[in-house]
Amino acid sequence: MPDEILTDLKITSELQTLPGWELREGWIRRTYKTPGWPHTLLLANTIAYLADAAYHHPDLSLGYAQVTVKLQTHKVHGITALDFAMARKIDEVALWQPANNSPLSGYPKTWVH
Repeated sequence: MPDEILTDLKITSELQTLPGWELREGWIRRTYKTPGWPHTLLLANTIAYLADAAYHHPDLSLGYAQVTVKLQTHKVHGITALDFAMARKIDEVALWQPANNSPLSGYPKTWVH
C-alpha cells in the first residue's frame, strides 16, 4: 500500500539509492544548491508543479541560492513509498542536464546540484 509507513530499515535502504537525501526529524530531505535567486525560484516552481501533478506535496524552504525539500506523507505523519517516488521525480527533473552529444548546450555556469 502506498500509504504504509516504511520501517527504518527500508528507509535506510531507499536512501542509499538517493544521493544527497537524508532522514532528519521524521522527514526525508535534500538541499539543492542553485546558481542564484532566479534559479531558486524556478526550481521551487518546478518542484511545486511536479508535486501538484503527483498530488503529493513537500515542504520547501528557500534561500538565495538553495532550495530545501522535505518529504513526509502528511496523512499518516510518516515516510512512505510516495515520498521516495516524489524524491526520485524531483531529482530526475531538478538535476537534468543535456547530454554531452546533445544539440542543447546547457547552462554555461554551475547548474543545480
